[in-house]
Amino acid sequence: MKTPVALFWSGGKDSSFALHHIRQEHPGLEVVRLITTLNLEFKRISMHGVREELLDRQAENLGLPLDKMWVPNEPANLAYEEQLHGVLAGLRAEGINHVAFGDIFLEDLKQYRDKILSEHHITGVYPLWKKPTDKLIRDFLRAGFRTVTCCINTAVLSENSLGIEINEDFIAMLPVNADPCGENGEFHTFCFDGPVFNRPVDFRTGEVVFRPLGVRLQEAPAVRAGFSYIDLYL
Repeated sequence: MKTPVALFWSGGKDSSFALHHIRQEHPGLEVVRLITTLNLEFKRISMHGVREELLDRQAENLGLPLDKMWVPNEPANLAYEEQLHGVLAGLRAEGINHVAFGDIFLEDLKQYRDKILSEHHITGVYPLWKKPTDKLIRDFLRAGFRTVTCCINTAVLSENSLGIEINEDFIAMLPVNADPCGENGEFHTFCFDGPVFNRPVDFRTGEVVFRPLGVRLQEAPAVRAGFSYIDLYL
C-alpha cells in the first residue's frame, strides 16, 4: 500500500514538476490531494495572482481533490500559521502524515516548513530539493510541461516577460542574476499542460496590474519595486 501525500500546490511549474517527480521517482508515495493558499480578499492564489476558477480547473484536469487554505491580504505570520496548523491537523486526522512541496534551494523556507510540520508529526517531502535549477527547468520542458509567466518581479524582469510561455528563448533572455526557475521570486508561473494533466487547461490573458512594494531599491532607486501580474481567465 502506498503512503498518502498531500501536495502544496501553487499552480505553477515547481509544484507541477514536484507531482511528476513523486509519481516517477517515489513509487512508494501517492499524492492524494492538493492544498493551495488563496488570498481571501481577491480570491486568487497567493503570490501567483491566479484566479480561483483556473485553480479549480487545474485540479479537475489533474483528477485530484483540492483543499483551499484562505489567508487575509498581506497576512501576518500568525494569521497564516493559524490556518496552516488547522490544515495540518486535519491531514493528520485523515491519516495523511506526509506533505510535499516544490521548494528547490531556499534553506530558511524549508527549515520554517519542517519546524511547523514537526509540531504535527508530519514529514516533509521535497522531490526537487537541491536539484540544479538550470538543469531542472530544461528537464521540466523536456518532460512535456507547458507553463506561462503570471507574475514578475519588476526589479528583475520587464512586463514584456508576462504571459509568455517558458521555453529556451525565455531562459536565454533572463538576466545573469536571475535564477532559471525563479526560485528567488523573480517570476511565478501558471502550468497549463504536461504529463500530470489529463487534458490541457484552456485560458485567456487579460490586463496587466502592477502592485508596488512601497519601497525603493537602494541599489537601483529608479526601478519600481513591486510585482506585475497578468490576469488569466477561462
